[in-house]
Amino acid sequence: MRFTSDLIRIDTTNRGSGDCRERPAAEYAAECLSGAGLEPTLLECSPGRTNVVARIEGTDPSADALLVHGHLDVVPAEAADWSVDPFSGEIRDGVVWGRGAIDMKNMDAMILSVVRGWARAGVRPRRDIVIAFTADEEASAEDGSGFLADRHASLFEGCTEGISESGAFTFHDGRGNQLYPIAAGERGTGWLKLTARGKAGHGSKVNHANAVTRLAETIARIGEYRWPVRLTPTVRAALLDLAALYGVEADPDAPGFDVDALLEKLGPAACLIEPTVRGSANPTMLQAGYKVNVIPGEAVAYVDGRCLPGGEEEFVATLDRLTGPDVDWEFHHREVALQAPVDSSTFAKMRAAVEEFAPEGHVMPYCMSGGTDAKQFSRLGITGYGFSPLKTPRGFDYQALFHGVDERVPVDALHFGVRVLDRYLRTA
Repeated sequence: MRFTSDLIRIDTTNRGSGDCRERPAAEYAAECLSGAGLEPTLLECSPGRTNVVARIEGTDPSADALLVHGHLDVVPAEAADWSVDPFSGEIRDGVVWGRGAIDMKNMDAMILSVVRGWARAGVRPRRDIVIAFTADEEASAEDGSGFLADRHASLFEGCTEGISESGAFTFHDGRGNQLYPIAAGERGTGWLKLTARGKAGHGSKVNHANAVTRLAETIARIGEYRWPVRLTPTVRAALLDLAALYGVEADPDAPGFDVDALLEKLGPAACLIEPTVRGSANPTMLQAGYKVNVIPGEAVAYVDGRCLPGGEEEFVATLDRLTGPDVDWEFHHREVALQAPVDSSTFAKMRAAVEEFAPEGHVMPYCMSGGTDAKQFSRLGITGYGFSPLKTPRGFDYQALFHGVDERVPVDALHFGVRVLDRYLRTA
């Protein structure tokens, strides 16, 4: 609780413009790690964009190492929209409030709590554990995990698997079940820049080469496009898991299988799967013109694209077709899609850790619709899972609080998370 509140009070807002400064939070984390007898290393690609890495030596030197990572930056918060100061770290009625309470200073705090607890008790894990607190995850990760993976790979020597955000949280399905989805995959990131060029001219004249019109038509096609269903192994496993839980018949290999009809039968839990049965491309930004009576010669748009593992070529071909001859497009930022096995001993140990403290829960796999630093660490051959355990009460909308107003986390959820994380890391 204290670590979460302290970290929230350190404003590490990342607007994507390079002005974020994670260093104060990094120094706080490093001091906590030093207090646990570790020797943290602080690393910067750009001034103030600080990352922290430390290694805990395990008892079995022949075992592969495990990466446990969390990012220190947060998205912006408009104070006028909040019930509390978003950087107050206020604790009220058993809840910690503030930007980062869910994404993801809560997990950073839980990691610090476990490590400090081990130091007091003299605990050593079986395998080496590398702790990494990163900068810049909320933008390109170039100053964070990308920088670490590309220029400091030796710090992660021996790491074959990693855990981080967005998994093992409580999802109340409206039917009396408590689901605990563990992430075993991520859609790939394809942020796109579209540029339409045409003939500049007076706004009162006929213009059949209007860049704004060309861009608008293209954006409409992209926004309305229905991407085809592509079931990855992780998504397939999630569908079958929920179908079995609810007693719904499901055979993805059957001719004419209708995934949308199946999702309708899964009720509220369908939202855990629906965003990942297809790729997507959502227009998000438009830039054109400088005066109402001037037709500009160029218009620009940005699109948030996401593709499934194995769907990169289809994604590119589809964008080529949708944009047509009058609009050029390029990747503004691109990262790979990820997939992790759900039948691994690692997944089984995470499941066991959750079930020990939430025996009434139903642990299941799922694929994230967005992405995490696991993408960059995958360059080092590290298989990533989303595992930041929290037990939350009915009515607490965990997913809606990511990047949302009045972001907060119950103190009891943090205590649960520390116990589960401790149990998993001891047995990993």
